Amino acid sequence: EAFYGKPVTVADREMVESESDTILANAQTVNVAFLVVGDPFGATTHTDLVIRAKELAIPVETIHNASIMNAIGACGLQLYNFGQTISMVWFTDTWRPDSWYPRVKENRDIGLHTLCLLDIKVKEQSLENMARGRLIYEPPRFMTVNTCLEQMLEIEEKRGENAYGPETLAIGCVRLGTSTQLFVSGTMEQLLDEDFGEPLHSLVLIGKRMHVMEAEMVRGFCPEKYQAKFDEIYKRDYES
Repeated sequence: EAFYGKPVTVADREMVESESDTILANAQTVNVAFLVVGDPFGATTHTDLVIRAKELAIPVETIHNASIMNAIGACGLQLYNFGQTISMVWFTDTWRPDSWYPRVKENRDIGLHTLCLLDIKVKEQSLENMARGRLIYEPPRFMTVNTCLEQMLEIEEKRGENAYGPETLAIGCVRLGTSTQLFVSGTMEQLLDEDFGEPLHSLVLIGKRMHVMEAEMVRGFCPEKYQAKFDEIYKRDYES
């Protein structure tokens, strides 16, 4: 508030999804700014907010922002060679969703890269606290590249449609845009054992239409111990 010289309300996910009327309450008479991390239209909730504003004849101006959707180009893969982006949620004992799998397969079938956005649990309640109506929240959790890989390989083994496999080349992308930004490339199996450190993490599965310049850049992120395998798989599966 000191920086902006204006009152600031921290709008969590629940508020944005359920209390849009509160956000728009005074917007017909005063300027209201809605600040988000990443692209303003990276979430359908934000699109819904614009629709509601227009229904109330509230003018909307958008100032675009950097996001994972363009920052991922720093991993060496060209943005126009990416296909559909997927989101990976944590599996539970009773819920192991794989609705994202066909999207990955579609990308892989035409040689495109797949960006995987990993689950974030912030201000989440346990089932018990939800059932009892207690506003007690679990500690924040951030999915790692390792967990994402484990879950993806589990689903491939279950479905067996050969969308990808242990020797599919991938890139672990962590803390993009920070001073500790890190990329590590290798096979899905190799990256399972890598320590990627603090969040936030993302994963890219590399499509088979990888250009030679992309391959050169990506190989630069491959640890020396993995490079012989990288070269073998690139020549066998990726080199056109």
